[in-house]
Amino acid sequence: MSENKSIKNWSEDERPREKMLQKGAASLSDAELIGILIASGTKERSAIGLARDVLDLAGNNLRELGRLSVKELQKIKGIGSARAITIGAAMELGRRRQVSEGLERTSIKRSIDAVPVIMPLLQDLGHEVFCVLYLNTAGKLIRTETLSSGGLSATVADVRMILKNCLLYGASQIIVAHNHPSGNKQPSHADIALTKKIEEAASVMDIKLLDHIIIAGHEYLSLADEGLI
Repeated sequence: MSENKSIKNWSEDERPREKMLQKGAASLSDAELIGILIASGTKERSAIGLARDVLDLAGNNLRELGRLSVKELQKIKGIGSARAITIGAAMELGRRRQVSEGLERTSIKRSIDAVPVIMPLLQDLGHEVFCVLYLNTAGKLIRTETLSSGGLSATVADVRMILKNCLLYGASQIIVAHNHPSGNKQPSHADIALTKKIEEAASVMDIKLLDHIIIAGHEYLSLADEGLI
C-alpha cells in the first residue's frame, strides 16, 4: 500500500474509523488511533503515516508521547498547531481518566492508595513539581494541590502554605509528592530534609504526614515504606 495513498481509497477494513466501528477501539494499533486524531493526511503522507512519524518522535512509547509539548509535536512535517493540540488534548484526557479512577478510592492511607492519584499528575512532566494530597481523618481525599514547580530548593518556604491550607480545607492528614524527571527514584538529601521539616511542623498542629512519594516515570518510591517517616 502506498504511504501517501488517501485513507478513503483504502479497503474498508483497513480504514481506522470503519475498523473501530466494526471491531472496537481495542483492535486498532497506536498509529491507527493517532491517525484518527490527525483526521487527514498531506500530499506526501497519509494520516497513518503522520501518526507513525509522531510515534517515532516519541520512541514508539506512549508515555514519552504524553511528555511531548505542542511545539515539539509541530517539529514533524505535516503536524501543525491544530493537530498537535488535538494529540496533546487526547493525552491529557488519558491522564485525567487515570486521576479520576484514583479519586474513586474510598480511603487513602498508604502509598499503594495514593500512587493511582499522584502518578498521572507527575509521571509525564519534564520538570520537578511538588504537590500535596489533603485528607480528612478517615483518609478521604479533600483536595489535590500543586504548590511549586521547578525544583525542591524553592519549596522549603512552602511548608507554611501547606499547613495554612490544612486549616483552610479542614485536613488532618497529608501526603506530599514530587517527581524526578531524571528517572532516578532514590531520594536526595534535600528530599529527606524537606520531609523531616514538613513532618515536624505538621505535628505541632496535630496534622500527620503520612508519606512523601517520589515519582520517577512509571516507578515510585515511598519514604514511609522505606522507614524514613
